[in-house]
Amino acid sequence: MSDNNSSNRRSFLKKASSAAVIASSTAGLTSCISESTKTVNINFNNTYKWKMTTTWPPNFPVVGEGCKMMAEWVKEMSGGRMEITVYGAGELIPALEGFDAVSSGAIEMNHGAAYYWAGKLICAPFFTAVPFGMNAQQMGSWIISGGGQQLWEEVYKPYDLLPIICGNTGVQMGGWFNKEVNSLDDLKGLKMRIPGLGGKVFAKAGGTPLLVSGGEIYTNLERGVIDATEWIGPYHDYKMGFHQVAKYYYYPGWHEPGPVLELICNKSKFNELPSDLQEIVRTAAYRLNRWMMAEFDYKNGEYLQKIINETDVELKAFPAEVMHGLQQATKDTIDELVEKDEQTRKVYEHYSNFRNNIKSWMNISEKIFYNEIG
Repeated sequence: MSDNNSSNRRSFLKKASSAAVIASSTAGLTSCISESTKTVNINFNNTYKWKMTTTWPPNFPVVGEGCKMMAEWVKEMSGGRMEITVYGAGELIPALEGFDAVSSGAIEMNHGAAYYWAGKLICAPFFTAVPFGMNAQQMGSWIISGGGQQLWEEVYKPYDLLPIICGNTGVQMGGWFNKEVNSLDDLKGLKMRIPGLGGKVFAKAGGTPLLVSGGEIYTNLERGVIDATEWIGPYHDYKMGFHQVAKYYYYPGWHEPGPVLELICNKSKFNELPSDLQEIVRTAAYRLNRWMMAEFDYKNGEYLQKIINETDVELKAFPAEVMHGLQQATKDTIDELVEKDEQTRKVYEHYSNFRNNIKSWMNISEKIFYNEIG
C-alpha cells in the first residue's frame, strides 16, 4: 500500500470516528431533551404578575434597591413571563403587615426580616440574628446547608408561608451614643432605640429599649428623646446623618452579628407556579443574598473612612466589662424564652448545635487570620 493510501485511510478512520462520537452525543442530547420535555410542563403563553411588599422605605439604599434588582432578574430570566412589582413600606400596606398580607394571599411576597414577627412567633428572631451569635457567613451556612431552611419552613408552614434567605447586612455597628459607655452602670436607664432580641437583652442589662421608626430616629436623638440608637452600619448611618447629632460611634454590633433578611412567599401560590419559575425566584433570591452582603461590605468600608476623616465623632469599642455583661444578659434572656416556648427551644437547640460544630472549624480557620495575621 502506498504512503498516500495509508494517509487517506487514517483520514477516513479519523472522520468516521468523529462522526460516531457526534452521532452518539446527539442521540444522548436528544434523549435528555425528550426526557426533560416529559418532566417539565411549561406553558410559555402564561404570565404571572406578583406584588412584593417590603418593610423598607421606598428605594431604601441597598436593601430596597436590591428588591427592585431581584424583580428585574426574575423578569429577565423568565423571558418576561413573570413580573414582580415592588412596593416600599407604606406604599401598599404598612411596613410591618407583610406577614399577615402574604399569609392571607392578599400579597404574593414580602421582603423583610423574621424578627419583625416575634409577636406572632417567639422563635422568629433566631432566623434573623442572635446577640453574640453567628455571623452572616455562618447564618447562611446554617440555613442553606445545615438544616435551618427545613426548620424555618416548618415554623412558617401553619401560616401558608415559604421563607427564602434573601440578603444580609453583615455585622452591624454597636450604635450611636451621646453618652460614653465605660461600664455596665452607664447602661442603666439609658434610652436606646433597639429592636428584637437585642432590645430584650438591653433591658435585661438595665437599659430602656424603645421602638422608634427610622424616620423619627434623627429628630429623637437630636432632641434627647433617646440617648442612643443602633441602625445598620457606616453607609446607612452616614446617610441618615447620625454623625451630626451623636458624639460616639460604638462597635461591635453585639446585638446583630449577621442579620438574615428574608423573602416570604405565599406557599400555595408559589406551588402553583411552573417549576422553572419557582427555581427562578429561588435563584434570584440567592443572587440578591450574595450581592447584598458584598455591597454592604464595600459601602461600609468606604463610609467608615468618611466618618473617621470628615467628622468629629469618636469611634469607640465597648469595654470588655460591658461586653461580658451583655453576653450574660443574652444568656439569661434566651434561657427565659426557651423555658416558656417549646418551639423556640427546638429552634434554639438546632441553632446552637450547628454553631458549636462550626465554631471549632472557624477557630482554626477564619479566626486565626483576624486575630494573629491581621
